[in-house]
Amino acid sequence: MTPAQHSVRTREICALAPVVPVLVIDDPAHAEPLARALVAGGLPALEVTLRTPVALDAIRAMSQVPGGVVGAGTLLTPADVKAAKAAGAQFGVSPGATQALLEACAEHDLPLLAGAATASEIMALLERGHTAMKFFPAEQSGGAAFLKSIGAPIPQAGFCPTGGISLKNARDYLSLPNILCVGGSWVAPKDAMARGDWAAITALAAEACALR
Repeated sequence: MTPAQHSVRTREICALAPVVPVLVIDDPAHAEPLARALVAGGLPALEVTLRTPVALDAIRAMSQVPGGVVGAGTLLTPADVKAAKAAGAQFGVSPGATQALLEACAEHDLPLLAGAATASEIMALLERGHTAMKFFPAEQSGGAAFLKSIGAPIPQAGFCPTGGISLKNARDYLSLPNILCVGGSWVAPKDAMARGDWAAITALAAEACALR
């Protein structure tokens, strides 16, 4: 696929729900029930960050859950892209964008939500055909006010802001026309995962699903 075709697919994934859970998984046994709980609550697009040793195993397990669309977050290198694709990731998310990373995603046919936090970074991704982007770290980079302002001169770009977003401020972002969805970790609290309270996570997911 071309970058433009990948962006179409990425936008389709972002349109599945207003919130993409950003998941840090330490116990591989949590992966499948966590995915089931989030999908049941209406959040099918799941970002598993490659921040723990079991992340790839978690992606493999979650990829088997009906209705889920599992992606790999924190992609930093071409090796990360290759491993994520082999584990079953259907999309990727990165905090920024490098030429090597973009080329690896093209080579391995992995739609990428590449990170951008400045006008120049946004323009550089648009030049390469990427119209769906991650805005990170959102709150620290100007938040909803920045995205509202950048939407006037660069309306072609659509964003999934991540970083510092919660139930309290998610609507500030989702009300903007250039926001595809938001990314957040609040829907999968570590304490709920630790005690196996999947019903609580489903309830949080349903609450997040109702944001838009």
